[in-house]
Amino acid sequence: MSRLVLMTQLLLLVAFIGLWELAGRLKWVDTLIFSYPSKVGRQIVKDAFNGELWPHLAMTVGETAVGFLLGTLIGTLLAVVIWWSPFLSRVLDPYMVVFNSMPKVALGPIFIVLFGAGFTAIVVTTLSITVIVTTLVVFNSFNEVDNNLIKVIRTFGGNRRDIFVKAILPASFPAIVSTLKVNVGMAWVGVIVGEFLVAKIGLGYLIVYGFQVFNFTLVLSSLVIIAIVATGMYQLVVYVERKLLKER
Repeated sequence: MSRLVLMTQLLLLVAFIGLWELAGRLKWVDTLIFSYPSKVGRQIVKDAFNGELWPHLAMTVGETAVGFLLGTLIGTLLAVVIWWSPFLSRVLDPYMVVFNSMPKVALGPIFIVLFGAGFTAIVVTTLSITVIVTTLVVFNSFNEVDNNLIKVIRTFGGNRRDIFVKAILPASFPAIVSTLKVNVGMAWVGVIVGEFLVAKIGLGYLIVYGFQVFNFTLVLSSLVIIAIVATGMYQLVVYVERKLLKER
């Protein structure tokens, strides 16, 4: 089944690329806007060999990695704090929901004023997305733990710390690890949004620059690179998840 799924995925990808190439070559689509795969590939190779790609790629990957790791860590710790204090949970619940529903691009200018137009503002924009999502997912997983496990620990005289260490955290571990996969995408969204607003270097900057000079091949090549790197990060997280759950 795994081999069949992988083969089908590859066939779909090859079919999509082939159809896109054919549509561009035969002028079925406007190549100024949609370009075509071979042209996008040449753009990537050219930028890679002349060295223009690597500073942008390194900056975006660095921002994404920091936002991803800090967002997961801070969100998980915040979920623990909220679970530990039912009073704090009830107080903060509506605020977290409202903040999570706010368009983060609207907060970007505020972060730029507070932290300056650079790395910090972009990372904070990323955290504004990843932290709340992580907190809500992990906190909900805490609340969904089988109540019978908690009753057993209380029956044997366990306190709230014992409940968390022996029941809540072990039962929620798969959800916490799975949150890593969600945060890969959220971190990329946050970084690209931040780079749209403020960056002078990065893949998000290349996308904006490509639109400004009507070089849509550059735009699409940047999107392809983002897709490739994001897929690599996702697969790395999947590997880490399998290792951790196997050891557990």
